[in-house]
Parts: sequence; structure tokens; C-alpha cells
Amino acid sequence: MAEETATVTAVAAALDETAAPRIEPEAEDGHDKLAKLEAGLDALDAAAAKDRRPWWRILLGRVLPPIVALAIIVALWDLLVALHVHSGEIMLPGPGDVWDAVTTNWGPSRIGAAIWDSVYRAAIGFAASVAIGTVIGLLVARIAPLRAAVQPLLSGLQNLPSVAWVPIGIIWFGVTSATIYTVVLLGAVPSIAIGLIDGLDRVPPIYLRVGRNLGARGLDSVRFVLFPAALPGYVSGMKQGWAFAWRSLMAAELIAISPSLGPGVGQVMKFAQDNLDLSLAIGSIIIILIIGIGINQVFFAPLERRLLRTRGLSRS
Repeated sequence: MAEETATVTAVAAALDETAAPRIEPEAEDGHDKLAKLEAGLDALDAAAAKDRRPWWRILLGRVLPPIVALAIIVALWDLLVALHVHSGEIMLPGPGDVWDAVTTNWGPSRIGAAIWDSVYRAAIGFAASVAIGTVIGLLVARIAPLRAAVQPLLSGLQNLPSVAWVPIGIIWFGVTSATIYTVVLLGAVPSIAIGLIDGLDRVPPIYLRVGRNLGARGLDSVRFVLFPAALPGYVSGMKQGWAFAWRSLMAAELIAISPSLGPGVGQVMKFAQDNLDLSLAIGSIIIILIIGIGINQVFFAPLERRLLRTRGLSRS
């Protein structure tokens, strides 16, 4: 036992010798230590500023690749049209044909109004989903019996195709806005709640203990400790929730069609199907993609980058 103790002591001494030298309290006064600390932090800030790329390079790096990819896709699409790739008697329309179909049907009562109505419904439904999903996520994450009962149900609802709720919504509410919003909520709420639950589960317990020692209890603990620490998972859940909300809305608009509901992008696709207008159908799909990608790039992508920068995980 004595030999083992001596060995451990020797190893500890060797590690102390290889470690960075420590400044003894009596070697410098508090003013000198503070000055050195400030100098070190200034040096870190200067190095970080030096590593940052100019704004135009960042913009070029983010804008140019999608433009090149889009140009390649359009070129391949045009090539397929030139090779007369078709299904039965319906020829594959070219990019120009799709553009003409969209611009011809663009107007106050067609595609323009349909885009506005769809985006408005998606925004309202997503905002309600965030509010409901946040409350459910907090309760499930903090109450053990509720977690055991509800979390498997949330996972099952997340995997259920949103289009399955459309017939039930029509039976309950008829072909009304209530049906559309019900489908959107049932599609988005589970993802938002699960994202928040996962984020809260990854919060180290020591954060809560430190928060309690600093006086953060009850709602203050949720506001100042849990939510900031769980933000990465929460934002991921909201991002996925938006995707589910947008897909659910398109499914609902494609099936639940009524003049009282007003236009929608899904209704434009149904109109194209009924009239065998392949150019308009492809144009509608492109519009759906553009809106989905645009919301992600304008809202969620900057939010994620800011979140990473505040945690020192990204400088871009």
C-alpha cells in the first residue's frame, strides 16, 4: 500500500511539473492580474476578428452555390425536354413552359392570392403550434408521470402522415378553416414538443443547482436557466415543426377545397390536376419548394447561426 501511495504521489508531482505555471497570489497584486486578464481577452477578440471573413465573401459563399446548383438543374431539365422524355402522350414541359403557366395564372385571384393565403395560414398555424408545443414540452419534460404517458403518444403522432387527419377534420368541422388549422396543429405540435423535451433532457443538472443558488426558482428557473440551455434542441424542433406545418397545410389544401376557404397553393395544384395542366402542376411544386426554402433561409438559418456563434461553435 505504501508503494502504491508513493507511485500516485510521484505521478501527481510529474503532472504538476508539466502543467502551466501558476501565478502565486503574493507574486502580483490584483491590479496586475486584472490587466493581464484584459490583455489576454483583447488578444482573443483580435484573433477572432482577424479570422472573420469579409461580408461579401460570406454572402458569395452562401448565394453562389445555390445559384450554380439551380442552373445545373435547369440545364438538365432542358436536356430531358430536348430528348423528348415523356409519360404516355403528355410531354415533359420545359422551364419556359412552366414559367409561362405560372405568369399567365398570376393575378389577384389566382397564384398570387393563393401564395398569400397559404403563407398566412401557415404562419398562424405555426405560431399556434409553437405556443401549444412549448407548453406541452415543458410539462412533459418536468413531470415524470406525464412523460411516461404522453411522450410515446407524441412520438407516434410525429410519425403519422399529416394527410391522415384531413378526412377526420372534414368529418368534425366540414370543409372549413378549422379543418386546415387542425391538420397543421396535429402535424407541427409533436415535433416542437419533442424538440423542447430533448433540449431540456440535455441540460446538465448542475445548471439548475447553480441557478437555485443564484435565486432562480420556479418560472425564473425556466426562463433564465432551462430555456437558454435547451435552445439548440428547441430551435431544431421548431424548424422541423415548420416543415411538418407546411407539408400538412399543402395536404389539407389539396383535399379540403371550397370557395369559402379562398385560394391556396394546394388548390392550384388540384386545379392543375383536374385540367391535366402539367406545366402549372410543376410550377406549383416549385412555388412550394421556394416558400419552404425561403422561410428556412430567412428565419431558421440565421437563428441557428446566431445560436452557434453565441456558444462559440461557429464564426461564420
